[in-house]
Amino acid sequence: MVKRSSDSIDAIFHALSDSTRRAILSRLAKSEQTVSELARPFDMSLAAVSKHLKVLEEADFVQKTKDGRTYRCRANLAPLSEVSGLLEELGSFWRGRLDMLDTFLKDEITKKGDQYGRKRSK
Repeated sequence: MVKRSSDSIDAIFHALSDSTRRAILSRLAKSEQTVSELARPFDMSLAAVSKHLKVLEEADFVQKTKDGRTYRCRANLAPLSEVSGLLEELGSFWRGRLDMLDTFLKDEITKKGDQYGRKRSK
């Protein structure tokens, strides 16, 4: 797995934080499209769609190639695997912490139960 910089990870999460960009990425994952084709279902200008594409490009999610006067866009989903690895690492850390908390709380409950049991038996 290629290690990404903090700035790169930030760019990936920023790109995925907007529902329009996620919709664009979803459409591109199905097929390569021109900027005009991508803009069609959205109630926004071509310039606005181009700005969203720029954010996706900065996160390495979109690759554009010039075809005459138009640009063709295609998805690159590799950044998702990078983020997936990071999320798994964080998930593993927090699962470990929660397991430790669970063990601690069970021990505390057992101790308290022993204390109360002794008091009742007197």
